Amino acid sequence: MVNNRCRVKGPVSRWLLVGFLATVGCGLGCRDLSAKRASKKDAVLAQVDEVAITVAEFEERLNSQSPYVRARYATLDHKKEFLDNLVKFEVLAAEARRQGLDKDPEVVRAMKQVMIQKLLKQQIDRFKAEDIPDADLQAYFDGHQDEYNRPPEVRASLILVADEATANKVLADPRSRGIENAGFRDLVTQYSTDAETKERGGDLRFFDAQNRELPAELVAAAFKLVNVGDVSPAIKIGRGYAVLKLTGQRRALVRTLPEVAQQIRAKLFRERRQKLMDDYEQSVRKKLRIAINDAQLAQVRVDLSSAAGAPDDLRPQKGTGSYHPIGQDVPQASPARPSAPVPAVKPPPPEKPSVQPPAQK
Repeated sequence: MVNNRCRVKGPVSRWLLVGFLATVGCGLGCRDLSAKRASKKDAVLAQVDEVAITVAEFEERLNSQSPYVRARYATLDHKKEFLDNLVKFEVLAAEARRQGLDKDPEVVRAMKQVMIQKLLKQQIDRFKAEDIPDADLQAYFDGHQDEYNRPPEVRASLILVADEATANKVLADPRSRGIENAGFRDLVTQYSTDAETKERGGDLRFFDAQNRELPAELVAAAFKLVNVGDVSPAIKIGRGYAVLKLTGQRRALVRTLPEVAQQIRAKLFRERRQKLMDDYEQSVRKKLRIAINDAQLAQVRVDLSSAAGAPDDLRPQKGTGSYHPIGQDVPQASPARPSAPVPAVKPPPPEKPSVQPPAQK
């Protein structure tokens, strides 16, 4: 006997019943479909001893290739080729483990490096350059105007002598003129009495018209020179007479925030990302027990035999100036140190081939 209270009456009730049955059926069917999909992902395509290559891993490895490479493996034969490459990879990895190479110090270090990269990627890569507020860009720009706005600058070399007659003798020497600066440096070595600049071949480095470190007469004379290679007449200063040669010029630099916003954003992003990494490392360090043996560290021997004959050009330069500044606007007769050989530009050594998983075509 059917209970009258459960009897479906009218079209609305029938639709409610249909909806209920459809919902129940979909729930059961969707769970079955999800289970089938999960089962498909876990299906084993190939087995190499204890290592199984599943559908999920195969798809992940294949789809991590570039679109151009993926297009090559659309057919069954090419899928087999890709799978064979994965099998070869696992075969060689198994043999390496059998020979104990998984415990080799170099392999362990490489594995640690990969783990560290993945760890930092998980912890740090959530921070993006776009997360830096525009207000921070403005604040950096306002606080570093000297990086983006500067007056014209010149660079000159100096010969300082005791009297005007010697200065005129220097000027009469043909080595004092020309775009090349080697001859002028020889005259610096021969005549100049200024010990500080003499060590640099007479180089005064770049300075602007407001410079207060150099005598005002030198600054004014340098800015009267028009072209790189021009030489001034004898200039009377407190310590004698000077001869200047113009060796470089920089135009005035005037830039707005929109012009340098991306550059500032990239700089702040690098700095803050590094700080995040440092802070994270420090937080992890506090969880561990760390001991440093300074006494043993002091006994560590560093082999310096191969560096004994290194040329001076490979050693740190004295002072704060650079001899070849980056971003020079025009060619310059850039002073080099006296007797310093010009190092030959050597091509970089060929990179050692790295072992990569197969199928990176």
